[in-house]
Amino acid sequence: MWVLAAVGSAVFAGVTAILAKCGIRHTDSDVATAVRTIVVLAFAWIMAGVVGSIPTIGQVAPGSLLFLALSGLATGASWICYFKALSVGDVNKVVPIDKCSTVLTVLLAIALFGETENLAAKLVGCAGILAGTLMMVERRPQGDDVRGRSWAWYAVGSAVFAALTSVLAKVGLDGVESNLATAIRICFVLVMAWVVVAMRGKLGEACGIDRRELIFICLSGVATGASWLCYYYAIQAGAVSVVVPIDKLSIVVSMAFSAAVFKETYTRRSLAGLAAIVASTLLMTAFR
Repeated sequence: MWVLAAVGSAVFAGVTAILAKCGIRHTDSDVATAVRTIVVLAFAWIMAGVVGSIPTIGQVAPGSLLFLALSGLATGASWICYFKALSVGDVNKVVPIDKCSTVLTVLLAIALFGETENLAAKLVGCAGILAGTLMMVERRPQGDDVRGRSWAWYAVGSAVFAALTSVLAKVGLDGVESNLATAIRICFVLVMAWVVVAMRGKLGEACGIDRRELIFICLSGVATGASWLCYYYAIQAGAVSVVVPIDKLSIVVSMAFSAAVFKETYTRRSLAGLAAIVASTLLMTAFR
């Protein structure tokens, strides 16, 4: 079941990137992140209520709460970087770099959680994912537009914080029902997102979001909530070093939609890189 949950996480995460891109064409990325977090928070607490785990919140150990909070803050930082990157860069460039968090997460899981089973396959898979990513983010002429260069730094930041999110969440999930844990950590994401908006003097922009973009932002929040529920159930029940690579197959969904919706094009090299990422991920899954 946890493998199927990881697949579900990948599908919803892939849709999230496209919906979010549609919602930040004119809306500031920080404001969009804060608004969509409200939707994710509501979705998560509803699911925690449906499964009946809310009454157990008083039983959450202080240590678990601490790591869930740290995971939430890392998620907030990752989101801020990710949606800023999407707002100034192409989906087919931002998403591959963001998915590089897979490599860092797997290495951290091996080092911290002792997930050394089939170590050779995991290391080969990591190398393949990294090589495929480098092929996909080939440099293309973009004139002298600074925005064309800044997206990469935000994408790298997103990947680093995403890797920390998974590792911290794995520790925080110990003894906590996954839906409740997701709801708790999103509370910290929400606080961080709105603090950033306030510190940057953008609170007024939240009231002037285009209605059409607001719909896409909210839909991306629903997709994110669904992805997280699947994802954190998967890492609670399964191996982090396997769940994360499967989840990162969302790149296939994102790139397919980016080609169809945004008419983004791919070279043979970028397609070969995508194939390398998918093949490496399947290798790591097969030898889980």
